[in-house]
Amino acid sequence: MTLTSSTSSASNRAQVPGSSSRRTVGRATGRQPELLRADGSPVRVLVVDDESSLADLLSLALRYEGWDIRAEGDGAGALRCARSWRPDAVVLDVMLPDMDGLTVLGRLRNELPDVPVLFLTAKDAVEDRIAGLTAGGDDYVTKPFSLEEVVARLRGLLRRAGAAAVRTESLLTVGGLVLDEDSHEVWRDGQDIHLTATEFELLRYLMRNPRRVLSKTQILDRVWSYDFGGQANVVELYISYLRRKIDAGREPMIHTRRGAGYLIKPAG
Repeated sequence: MTLTSSTSSASNRAQVPGSSSRRTVGRATGRQPELLRADGSPVRVLVVDDESSLADLLSLALRYEGWDIRAEGDGAGALRCARSWRPDAVVLDVMLPDMDGLTVLGRLRNELPDVPVLFLTAKDAVEDRIAGLTAGGDDYVTKPFSLEEVVARLRGLLRRAGAAAVRTESLLTVGGLVLDEDSHEVWRDGQDIHLTATEFELLRYLMRNPRRVLSKTQILDRVWSYDFGGQANVVELYISYLRRKIDAGREPMIHTRRGAGYLIKPAG
């Protein structure tokens, strides 16, 4: 899909083709390996463009990639959002109603010196591109542009900035709880949870069997690999440890089925 900018006529604005717009975006961008932040949450991209139809369609395409997107229509809003939200990349229109994109970029660099910025503008003169890149922009796309090009360029910028393409098979996810079997990291709602080796193995076994009741005998065999000789209360002990770290102050995810065992399921 190619997007156009309007400078004099509404007919030149990005067109969203009715009820098929989401399917069109899906065909245009496709799905590729998921890019995540260091804590396992989706990467954050701030879209700054005063043309709401274009910003909405671009945001839709980027959300289809699994990214967390916020959009602003002017420079002041973009700077406020950047300070509070800390995006991993910014798509920045050079022509904004309150200040030009180069000014926004200069102020943005004071707050987030390493955030990659992709300029988005109707200007295609060589001197404009040079000005944007010299000012600290990382890449440049001119209108009209294709969604595929914007997504591909953003992916390249994010990877170079340190966002990781995660092998999704290494992640176990139950609701807002994420466990990385490769790095042995755990997050709930984006917050780090530090577990001991035994706690991690217990949680992994539960998360590999979501909504399934696991008996103490099954847990002992899988996590401790031998019979504790009647000391099955070690399972209760470690379940209590997990609850303190996973469920404390939150809606519980780990549940007891009396006489049967334990299970984990999404909160709510």
